Amino acid sequence: MSEGLTHRETMLRRETIFEGRVITVTRDEVRLENGATSAREVVRHHGGACVAALTDDGQLYFVRQFRYAYERELLELPAGKLEAGEDPFPAAQRELSEEVGVTADEYADLGVFLPTCGYCNEVIHLYAAKGLHRTAQHLDPDEFVTVLTIPFAEAERMALDGEINDGKTIAAIFRLKALREAGKF
Repeated sequence: MSEGLTHRETMLRRETIFEGRVITVTRDEVRLENGATSAREVVRHHGGACVAALTDDGQLYFVRQFRYAYERELLELPAGKLEAGEDPFPAAQRELSEEVGVTADEYADLGVFLPTCGYCNEVIHLYAAKGLHRTAQHLDPDEFVTVLTIPFAEAERMALDGEINDGKTIAAIFRLKALREAGKF
């Protein structure tokens, strides 16, 4: 599908508008493929890692947490942000342990998810985990979550019905479903 694609924009100049703890915002001047120039405002983010942790009896671990930007609680798979240059796989393992208090014997790579490609460069790395073992949950001091498990088929239904709206969670559920149906996890 990507063979022969030639669309490209070339950055001519970058100005940092905001530099924060989690994101940096830049305004870039770019040259378009027709030679004209345009402006691109980009939210730059180090990325994240997300884990669909599947129990032996076919349930997925979730966290329910308040998301300030949406002013409500969301139901999500365990996930967290990467530090600059951090390897996403150990980060996924860390987040599963920190948020849920679980480690896993086996992982599968579910690919990446680009949550907001129109203005943000965030890449979320998706993983599945099984062979789970309980450990101690160790949340960050500013992190408040409720851990719950939901049967896989119910989580799938909730994603389809709009009860689960988090994009990375929806992507991971359906990629894991495909992997399971193919007998690969």
